[in-house]
Amino acid sequence: MTNYDYDLVTIGAGSGGVRATRIAALAGARAAVVEEYRTGGTCVIRGCVPKKLMVYASRFSEDFADSAGFGWHVPHATFDWATLIANKDREIARLEGLYKKNLASAGATLFEDRAVMRDPHTVHLLKSDKTITAKHVLIATGGRAFVPEDVEGGDLAITSNEAFHLPHLPKSVMVVGGGYIAIEFAGIFKGLGSRTLLVHHGEEILRGFDHEIRERMRHELQKRGIDVHLKSVVASIRAEAGRKRVRLKDGTEHVVDEVMFAVGRRPNTGALGLEHCGVELTERRAVKVDAYSRSSQPHIYAVGDVTDRVNLTPVAIREGHAFADTVFNGRPTAVDHADIPTAVFGTPEIGVVGLSEEQARAQVGQVDIYKTAFRPMRATMSGRDTLIFMKLVVDAVSERVLGCHVMGEAAAEMIQCVAIAVKMKATKRDFDATVALHPSAAEELVLLKTKS
Repeated sequence: MTNYDYDLVTIGAGSGGVRATRIAALAGARAAVVEEYRTGGTCVIRGCVPKKLMVYASRFSEDFADSAGFGWHVPHATFDWATLIANKDREIARLEGLYKKNLASAGATLFEDRAVMRDPHTVHLLKSDKTITAKHVLIATGGRAFVPEDVEGGDLAITSNEAFHLPHLPKSVMVVGGGYIAIEFAGIFKGLGSRTLLVHHGEEILRGFDHEIRERMRHELQKRGIDVHLKSVVASIRAEAGRKRVRLKDGTEHVVDEVMFAVGRRPNTGALGLEHCGVELTERRAVKVDAYSRSSQPHIYAVGDVTDRVNLTPVAIREGHAFADTVFNGRPTAVDHADIPTAVFGTPEIGVVGLSEEQARAQVGQVDIYKTAFRPMRATMSGRDTLIFMKLVVDAVSERVLGCHVMGEAAAEMIQCVAIAVKMKATKRDFDATVALHPSAAEELVLLKTKS
């Protein structure tokens, strides 16, 4: 019988990797995790958490303006970028400390090092030049932001990684992309006072979302003064007197202080040594896994964004826990990836669970649509030109609610609760039987009566 140093070595101490390692250790496994940068991964260190803090900061500008309609007289407000960044960094450091503490409390070992696979059971730690062996290996290295290689002068651009650590708030910024991160950072920069351009190659933003959510969100961004350029592609970036001159492929040019690319993330499988282990990858270089997160090598697993399944932090956590239950707790567990709620923390906010209208028509056929758009109560006195939009997608035969789409204040909070009903296969009659909570925006979800 082969003796290994560890029962489990996890590569990557993000949310999924830490959860898997902790649960394995608590089950009695000799568990270790290797992380080359900071414990906490993309979400905690350079993603969801710092982004949400900066979203909060950006929304105060509208709050100050809206308060006048309610009788408040706020002197001219000023914003200090350095204070925001310092306080954000302090909170991230606190959270990182909690992640490390939880690993230690579970009895897991943390190696702050870079890991490279030498063979299917051997991991080499580059910084310490140490080799460790493991019965099971878990790849949890997440995804990485990138600037497309075909952009001339692309090295002058930043990604979300650098955006969290800019020394100064740029007076003008071009955000390239049309997904979650692009929409969120466009709102952050605009809300904090930057002149903001959003450049996207597609015909509409937020690919994969319901068509009405996509269109309405673009209109809301434009109402707030974000200059949206669709069907536009960056050709080159050139330094010019401390700024950046950006030429689009249609020949138009823009001069801005920063260019931020948010065009998706790539599975972080490069330089891991997986070629030495016979681990099969997809065309996008993600680790190919089965329903139990097992790779083509039976003792090598992968969870989270590195598998390119559903790239959301709570999914990575769920997958990590399921892996540990499967391998170390004797409870084979497959993660159900259906009906997962998600949010875009733009301004306004978007919350979604289930199928879009287009997806439902393709999968189910006959569907009923219930929707509404209305001015939120707060806007009736603030005077802000904005609408809340809500949409239910319903199977016309079974009356099951297949999807719920909300855009407006607190959309994410609403959708988390609605997701329980959708996951339980609630019907439109169940929604109708629920008494409304008045006055609230969410009450409209149980008051929709007319099919569109």
